[in-house]
Amino acid sequence: MVESVPNEATEKDISALSEALKEERMGAVTRIINGIPGAEVALFLESLPGEKRQAVWELVDEASQGEVLVSLHDEVRDSLIESMDTEQLVEATRDLDLDDMADLIVDLPEEVSNQLILSMDKASRDLLNQVLSYDEDSAGGLMNPEVVTVRTDVTVEVVKRYLQFRGSVPAPVGDLFAVGRKGHYKGRVPIATLLTCDPKTPIKDILDEDAPAILDTTPASEVAQDFEHNDWISAPVVDDKNILIGRITIDDVVDVIREEAERSVMRMAGLNEEGDMFAPILVSSKRRAIWLGINLLTVLLAAFAIGFFEESIKQVGALGVLMPVVASMGGIAGSQTLTLMIRGMATGQVGSGNIKDLLSREFMIGVINSIIWAVVLAGVIVLWFKDYDLGLVIAMALGVNLVAGALAGVVVPVVLRKMSIDPAIAGGVVLTTVTDLVGYVSFLAFGTWLLLS
Repeated sequence: MVESVPNEATEKDISALSEALKEERMGAVTRIINGIPGAEVALFLESLPGEKRQAVWELVDEASQGEVLVSLHDEVRDSLIESMDTEQLVEATRDLDLDDMADLIVDLPEEVSNQLILSMDKASRDLLNQVLSYDEDSAGGLMNPEVVTVRTDVTVEVVKRYLQFRGSVPAPVGDLFAVGRKGHYKGRVPIATLLTCDPKTPIKDILDEDAPAILDTTPASEVAQDFEHNDWISAPVVDDKNILIGRITIDDVVDVIREEAERSVMRMAGLNEEGDMFAPILVSSKRRAIWLGINLLTVLLAAFAIGFFEESIKQVGALGVLMPVVASMGGIAGSQTLTLMIRGMATGQVGSGNIKDLLSREFMIGVINSIIWAVVLAGVIVLWFKDYDLGLVIAMALGVNLVAGALAGVVVPVVLRKMSIDPAIAGGVVLTTVTDLVGYVSFLAFGTWLLLS
């Protein structure tokens, strides 16, 4: 099997672009930027600060600007749209596929969107309005309403002649979809079978009637899961009356997966709104200040708990030195479980039916790890401080916190989801608070009991 290396070309192109831009060889920048796909151009633009980004954007061919705009994060896209006049924007977006145009048109100035809609024929306007009527994170919002359909009462030869008459088919080429006289979805016509079977074969004989369609209100995350589980290149979209209204293709699903992955990573740091690495400093500072403030409250809570054991720390200085070890180990154990839980929730693997099993599993993992690492850490402490009681204290506290961290990693995201709070945003803060409090209090409490009583 040949190993795929999908990122090499992109990295090579972007490296060449960066070097040419650094040396101010704008002719080379122009040649490279207009010889690579729009998605790669978008990636390069997002890696540049404002002034350089604008300079490179002006070198992009007008025919490619629409494709680039569709691939950009919203913040970066908005900044470039502001620099373009109405005529430029209309020209750049005129030839986009309807699903891409639907994604972009909501971000365009009203004057531009009105002109763009007026430049379309009535059929295209109706299809665009149909897509815009759906939530962008639903199957209806993802679909392209331009779809090639066939009837079940014709032969393969008729369909082939029809495709030849059309002269083209929507890309990427997937299976065709069969409909009844009133547009009701009947099933898939596998393109491979269509191209290889006898031309006189009726379409109904090669129709896969069991192939499901996607309901227009299905969330985008579920659409991505359906594509993954069924290895689809394209899929039909139907309304609540089973009328075929469009199709979703794998390129749209890849965008959904990428955006979900980026959103998850950003949310875990409280930066779900920061799509531009070079956003204005004051704007970014404001966003991050909110998250820092929330974390400050949790740290103060932990400090308040430590304050109850101030006298113990004064009498046994080693308690203050070793305190962070227990909290950190519990935090890491909890983070491992939390990450698995958030991923499981996102992929549909975690539900009310298996929470008890997950709790039991993570409890046992916590117990095993607590025994192993409590023994190791106790040995280190005894060798370091020559104090067996101190070794026992840290072993007991570590055991408690590793188990607490593992259980909290399961319970915290479940509770947050029931409270309609995104676990990816708040889970880390809540978990850290739990493991810090349990770690500090258990360690200092055991220390006070065994070392000072």
